[in-house]
Amino acid sequence: MNAARSSTATGTIATAKAARPAPAAPLRGRFAPSPTGPLHAGSLLAAVGSYLDARAIGGEWLVRIEDVDRQREVPGAADEILRTLERFGLQWDGAVVRQSERGAWYAEALAQLARADLSYPCSCARADLEAATGGRETRYPGHCRAAPRRPGAALAVRLRTHAAPPVTIVDRLQAALTQSVEDSVGDFVLRRRDGFYAYQLAVVVDDAAQGITDVVRGLDLYDNSPRQWLLQRALGLPAVRYLHLPLVVDSNGEKLSKSRRALPVGVAEIPATLGVVLAWLGHPPPASLSGAPAAEQLEWAALNWNINNLQVVTKLISSS
Repeated sequence: MNAARSSTATGTIATAKAARPAPAAPLRGRFAPSPTGPLHAGSLLAAVGSYLDARAIGGEWLVRIEDVDRQREVPGAADEILRTLERFGLQWDGAVVRQSERGAWYAEALAQLARADLSYPCSCARADLEAATGGRETRYPGHCRAAPRRPGAALAVRLRTHAAPPVTIVDRLQAALTQSVEDSVGDFVLRRRDGFYAYQLAVVVDDAAQGITDVVRGLDLYDNSPRQWLLQRALGLPAVRYLHLPLVVDSNGEKLSKSRRALPVGVAEIPATLGVVLAWLGHPPPASLSGAPAAEQLEWAALNWNINNLQVVTKLISSS
């Protein structure tokens, strides 16, 4: 950075600091990637958004590797994701938690639910459910609520939802979501038939254990929130506040992580890439920070963080 631009950029950040309001109550956020491959642009956006939301009021930001499903894990992906976060200036607090090392916590949560008769063993295989629904497996119909239908088969564990009232999630950005979990998904899986713990259980247990107060993630995960709220209540755990970010999609409206354009995030042009991500989040850096190091861009963005800016951003990228 040349001296003139450095002076201008420093002045920009100093001005933002002077205008910054008094910190609100502390929060603890997190970024929790699955190591199924390298970090992609959509995941980087979620990481930056959660980081800024925490740092904007002096909160903590944690990183958790969600590798509970070891069959989907790509060897080396977790370490590469962590290196990418570091290169983009995203420094986390405390040690990185890995779900693959937390089986005892999930087992205790399952035992607690079983003691309260809030869960039950299920012998249904995916093929059984597809046959029962004509290939449209969208909601579990409760076949095994009384007892497993196939004695001797491998057993999953499901949460009882038939007595649960509709759940309303009030998001900090999106319209409120009201969902009857029983009608939408039925009794959902907590531990799979192959012995792996399900995402819904692991994320709820881990958020509580880590003291997470605010979850900032992509809009595609919004409809998971009512299931997680039910589990929080069933386990006597505190609820979290949600902020679901608009998704980055390609010109066909396809989520970037599923798109052919979902290339790994490059590190050769970190300042430019971060500037694009901040623009996607409604916080394009000023011209004085063009090409500035990641740390300077993030400091400016944290000082100017305003979730209302997210509402007016079009998350559409060219496929050309």
